[in-house]
Amino acid sequence: MNTLAEDIMEATKSATVPRVLVVEDEPDIAALIAYQLTREGFRVATAGNGNEALEAVEREIPDLLVLDRMLPGLSGDEVLVRLRAEAATATLPVLMLTAKREQEDRIEGLELGADDYLTKPFSPRELVLRVQAILRRMHDSSNASGGRILRAGPIRLDVDSHRSTIDDEELNLTPTEFRLLQVLMERRGRTQSRKQLLEKAWAVEAGVSDRIQTRTVDMHVRRLRAKLGPVGDWIKTVRGFGYRLKVPEGVE
Repeated sequence: MNTLAEDIMEATKSATVPRVLVVEDEPDIAALIAYQLTREGFRVATAGNGNEALEAVEREIPDLLVLDRMLPGLSGDEVLVRLRAEAATATLPVLMLTAKREQEDRIEGLELGADDYLTKPFSPRELVLRVQAILRRMHDSSNASGGRILRAGPIRLDVDSHRSTIDDEELNLTPTEFRLLQVLMERRGRTQSRKQLLEKAWAVEAGVSDRIQTRTVDMHVRRLRAKLGPVGDWIKTVRGFGYRLKVPEGVE
């Protein structure tokens, strides 16, 4: 029988282990994903449809959601839209699974707010690596600069607490959007290629980006601009190359 101290230590350890919610209507696939993630040390819960997923998130917000697009009833797309509309889950990291292989179909999921996607059939090992990469980016964004505050006009980024505001109003940025804005603000005035942004904001190694991945940058920039409102126009497109944050003269 465990002592009280051992029980407390076990509970504390469990609380610090990332929790992943897997939303997949095919039991065999859900079991495979859960097995692989559990082997890597994650706490894993599963849901078989969209309504179950929303109920599970309401009970306990996970650290990351693995979400199938093609769910019965409430689709993965609808689940994602509802999560992004709520302040408590607007920044919840989401890895979307899709059986659709066409480029535009994949991009649709990113436009809705997914942080990454994986097409079926997929390698379970790749899925684990994608999950680890997303969570690592979140951790890096929260701890990289030890309380450093970035400012550009009305935009304020608290890197340590991972909070972003514009005119003192909270910005509900996803982890990827936050990191993308952070990179642009850190390098304000300097043009960043799409590959550079992939390396910095997505932690993608040089040489592995392809047309889909560079389109991923474009989709996230589009969403980021929309969330910034009029200030979004400060993110300038450098045609055929990438983007830069150009703050108007006289604005600190």
